[in-house]
Amino acid sequence: MTGRSRTRLDRVRASLGIAQLALQQVQDDLNADDVDARELAAILRELQEDVDVPGGLAQVVSTAARRAEQLEPDRDGDASCPLHEAAALLTDNAGQRLNWAARSLDPQGDVE
Repeated sequence: MTGRSRTRLDRVRASLGIAQLALQQVQDDLNADDVDARELAAILRELQEDVDVPGGLAQVVSTAARRAEQLEPDRDGDASCPLHEAAALLTDNAGQRLNWAARSLDPQGDVE
């Protein structure tokens, strides 16, 4: 691994560490004894909005898929196809399921 790659990997590790701390804070908030259905629904809506936004996890995985397409020796999709599918699952399945759960907890909450 080159010095440049090591530096990049170090940045990725540091960024993921920051993201993990943020996610831990969300988990702590979800585990709070005073979270009610409306607040949980609001948190789920925030998570759902983050699934498909620029810079969200789905976009990061899509970016990795596009890069894998360029790196695959035979352009056979062995690496890129699973990554594209993972991004689609995050966007389509996870986002929709978060929305359904939020509506179930607080049907009036998504009307603004």
